[in-house]
Amino acid sequence: VQLQASGGGLVQTGDSLRLSCAVSRRNFSTWVIGWFRQAPGKEREFVASISRSRFNTDYADSVKGRFTISRDVANYRVYLQMNSLIPEDTARYYCAAKYTQLVHATTRNYDFWGQGTLVTVSS
Repeated sequence: VQLQASGGGLVQTGDSLRLSCAVSRRNFSTWVIGWFRQAPGKEREFVASISRSRFNTDYADSVKGRFTISRDVANYRVYLQMNSLIPEDTARYYCAAKYTQLVHATTRNYDFWGQGTLVTVSS
C-alpha cells in the first residue's frame, strides 16, 4: 500500500486545517488507517484511527473533541479535520495503514507508513 499525506501548513492558534491521506486504490477497504505525529525532539505519537467500516474511530486524549478522522471511500482518502489548533499540535503528521480482516477494528499499531506533512501552529 502507498500512502501520501498532504494539507499541512502554517496556521495560528484557534485555526482549522484538514489533512488528507491518499491511499493506493488496491484493496483500500481492507486497511485500517491512522494518523500519527512527531514534534521536534519528541517521539512519534498516535493521533487517530478509523476502521475499515468507517463506523469506529479512536483518538488520543490530547485531540478528542478537536480532531475528526473520516474516510472517503469514493476517493480513496482518509482525512483528519483539525479544529481549535494550539501550538502543542505543531508536528509532522503521518498517515499509516494496517491490514486487518476485522471490519470494525481500530488499532494503534501499523505496518505501512507514508511521508509526513508539516503542521505549524503559531501562538
